[in-house]
Amino acid sequence: MSKLIAVWGSPNSGKTTLAVKLALHIYSKFKAMVTVVCADSLSPALPVIFPNKKADEMFSIGVPLSKPEITHYELLKNIVTVKGKSNLGFLGYIDGENRFTYPAYDNFKAEALYKVLKSIADIVIVDCTSDIQNTLTVTALKNANAVLRIANPELKSISFFASQLPLLSDPIYKRDQHIICINSTDNTIYEPVNESVSHFKGAAFLFPFSKEIKNQYATGALTENLKDKKFNAVLEKLAEEVV
Repeated sequence: MSKLIAVWGSPNSGKTTLAVKLALHIYSKFKAMVTVVCADSLSPALPVIFPNKKADEMFSIGVPLSKPEITHYELLKNIVTVKGKSNLGFLGYIDGENRFTYPAYDNFKAEALYKVLKSIADIVIVDCTSDIQNTLTVTALKNANAVLRIANPELKSISFFASQLPLLSDPIYKRDQHIICINSTDNTIYEPVNESVSHFKGAAFLFPFSKEIKNQYATGALTENLKDKKFNAVLEKLAEEVV
C-alpha cells in the first residue's frame, strides 16, 4: 500500500534536506519507488536540488496541475529523475517560476495529484512549505499517512509553532500524531538543544548537525549517498517508523 508522508516545519528548519535524504534512504533500503513533491512556488526547491541539470532536463509540476485532469502520463512526463536512480523522482517548480506562472488550482486538484502519484509510487514524500495556506501543503497535511514536524533548536522555531499549530486544531490534521523531529542545522552558534527537546514535548528524533550535508547542499549533491554515520543512524530509525 502506497504511503503519503508530509515533511512540514518552521522556516529554514531543513525540510527540503530531510525530505531528500529520507527519500534516498527509503529508495535504497527498501528498493521502493519514491517520489518527492516540492510544494514551494515562492522559492522553488528543484533548482537547489539540481543546480547542475540542463534546462531541457528540468520539468515543472505546474504543467500537470494546469491540465483539466491529472493523468499518469502528465505526471511521469514531468518528473525530474536522478541519474542512476531510475525509481527516485522529483516534482516541483523550476527556476523562474512563481505562483502566477500557471493557473490557480484548488484542493481537489491537489488531492487528485497525490492520488495519482500514490498509484505510481510506493512512497510519496511532500516537502511542504512552512505556510499552511499553500494548497499542496495543506492538502498533504490533511491526507498524509505520517506528518514529520521539523523544528530547529532556536527561539524562532518555537515562536513559529506557537503561532501556527493552533491553525491545525481541526481533527483532520491529526496534530497529536505528528512525528516531531529536531534538526540541528548550524554549528557556528550555540543551539539550546536540550532546552528545545524539553519544550517540544514528544520529540522523537534528534538529528545532529552534519557538515557533509551542508557541503552537499552547497554543491548541489543532496541526492548523493551520505556517509555521516550519526545522521544516518537517526534517519534509519525514522525510515523504519514511517514505512
